[in-house]
Amino acid sequence: MALGIQAAGMDRVDAPTETMLDAEIVRDPTAAEVLWRRMEADPASLQTPYQRYDWTIAYLRASGQMESSRVAILRDRGGRPQILLPLTLQREYGLRVARTVGDTHANYHMPLFASRDAAAIPARDIAGALIRAGRSSDIDAYALRHQPRIWDGSVNPLAARGAAEASDAYGLTLDPDPETTLRRVFSADARKKLRSKEKRLIEAHGPIAYRRAETPEEAVRFLSAFYAHKAARFAGMGVADPYADPSIRDFLTAAADGENPAVEIHALCLAGSGRVLATFGGAVSAQRYSGMMTAFDPDPVIARYSPGDLLLQHLVRDQAARGRLGFDLGVGEARYKASICDETISLVESIIPVTLAGRTYGAIRQGIVRTKRRIKRDPRLFAALQRLRKLRGV
Repeated sequence: MALGIQAAGMDRVDAPTETMLDAEIVRDPTAAEVLWRRMEADPASLQTPYQRYDWTIAYLRASGQMESSRVAILRDRGGRPQILLPLTLQREYGLRVARTVGDTHANYHMPLFASRDAAAIPARDIAGALIRAGRSSDIDAYALRHQPRIWDGSVNPLAARGAAEASDAYGLTLDPDPETTLRRVFSADARKKLRSKEKRLIEAHGPIAYRRAETPEEAVRFLSAFYAHKAARFAGMGVADPYADPSIRDFLTAAADGENPAVEIHALCLAGSGRVLATFGGAVSAQRYSGMMTAFDPDPVIARYSPGDLLLQHLVRDQAARGRLGFDLGVGEARYKASICDETISLVESIIPVTLAGRTYGAIRQGIVRTKRRIKRDPRLFAALQRLRKLRGV
């Protein structure tokens, strides 16, 4: 076990008492709303869209986790907030584990940093502050999934130690000029093929429209089409549909609502009938669009025109035109991601143990993460796992 703990590279329980940070654990996330919104609105902050107040609260409420949620706020010696980290407390193996919010529906679980200087605070100081706060809150360990090693050019200190996750994420930088972005992202041959498919789609089915949900009614309509298309795909694969969960549907409906929604839903539709041919949903901040989900109409008479690819090209153009600087397609390997993305976002799962039991939990957990990565990176092992999942219907 000692060798396992050492290999996991986790911070020791007996972290130093001298630090530049103090941490508090806020029991009610709504009590931190004013500070939270002020931090995320500051242009100097470093953040992913998944730690926006609106995204987090929508998820917590829909999933029934408000009572178990917490917010860790780390301040410097002058009392200025430097780091904000939303969490949920969960019981695992009899231990109290503080996990990041959003599970696999959030591609990244990096904290909200007040500035790039805050992100440069040594990992040991951050861990020390969290450990002291964890002791007073009866936390055995922090389990921080999907920590990007580097985000927008800054190193994430919470990814300094941890086990590499099974899959990476994929992104790209947007140019101020939309057409320059498209020429860089899509080859001349790819653009030519997409123009041809769009033309033939219009000839066969009439005018099309690229839409962004701007009303609750539009969001519900686009999401309904997404659920239907995704259900058909999962059924064909013989696996369970995670979007059949009513709580996830409630979350997406809530997160897509409002003048400045936490999740933007885009769709490619037939202009006449309104039939939705493809959908794309993503978490958004002022500077970034982060893809969460996508689906297209599986009907062969529609699928032959690659409606998902047509929508993706439009989406990249739209985000660049609206001034966003970053665009990513989230965690997991896929052909369409590799075809347009020029950045690999490496992810780790970091464990910060607070108690001795937490250290044992962390060593076991990170061993599991390394095993998952090995299976995912070995085609034979991964194929065997997929066959097993299909046989079990999960």
